[in-house]
Amino acid sequence: MPQTVPFTKGHGTGNDFVVIPDADGALDLSDDQVAVLCDRRFGIGADGILRVVRSAAIDEGSDAAAEGAEWFMDYRNADGSKAEMCGNGIRVFARYLADAGWAVLDERPLSIGTRAGVKSVTRSDLGFEADLGPWRVEPDEVLVRARGLGVPRPGQGIDVGNPHVVVALSNTEELDALDLAARPQLQPEPPHGANIEFVVPSDPLVREGVGSIRMRVFERGVGETLSCGTGVAAAALAVRHWAGAAAPDRWTVDVPGGTLGVRMLRVRGDLHVLLSGPATLVYSGEVALA
Repeated sequence: MPQTVPFTKGHGTGNDFVVIPDADGALDLSDDQVAVLCDRRFGIGADGILRVVRSAAIDEGSDAAAEGAEWFMDYRNADGSKAEMCGNGIRVFARYLADAGWAVLDERPLSIGTRAGVKSVTRSDLGFEADLGPWRVEPDEVLVRARGLGVPRPGQGIDVGNPHVVVALSNTEELDALDLAARPQLQPEPPHGANIEFVVPSDPLVREGVGSIRMRVFERGVGETLSCGTGVAAAALAVRHWAGAAAPDRWTVDVPGGTLGVRMLRVRGDLHVLLSGPATLVYSGEVALA
């Protein structure tokens, strides 16, 4: 008989996930099982899987457990591949822990283990805010080819715990004309791939000290999604980098699934990027694993 497991469907600005509780790490989901669960015709349908497991119960969580993070977000892309981090996913993960009574999420930050290190989540005016930690601006330019884009465009590499390439477009018409059913091509191709963001600055770019941009994204291992949390952060960081020293530290980013907030904040001497937005749990049930 197929194994039956409980699940909850959740999303953050339309970036959706199947949340599977597995506190003691008893499940060993294959890539194919993940892909079937995420299939929108033959499964539940999602951009990825969030397995809720105690850090001490998964080999990759040993460092997180040592740092005091009880829970580890085992995030898998829709094709089954493992991912380092997910900015929308970690908010949904925190919401699930709080609603299930497995963690307390109040004034104190909740520490969550990820493959990109321990991240903290707090409640915020937009729902939940995740501290994604420091970031890195990559020194080398990447050439990006995408269907619907007349000529290749330069892309800026940004690492926020997982790899991104951000491409600036001149207007919303170019953004809307993109066909992201096909994966954009990168030259050179990063060794582990990358999420690819296409952004258009608002006019004016800054209003009352807050920057504003629009974005679409092709997620590695998934395809185009309505939102990508770490991609939103990377896009804001890239535009801030291009804008220069006078650029603001607070941004709003509009994606097809809604609006997210990004801010840069100094934490114990290091500059961190924080992402805020909603996290919604839609329904729960049971599913038989393929």
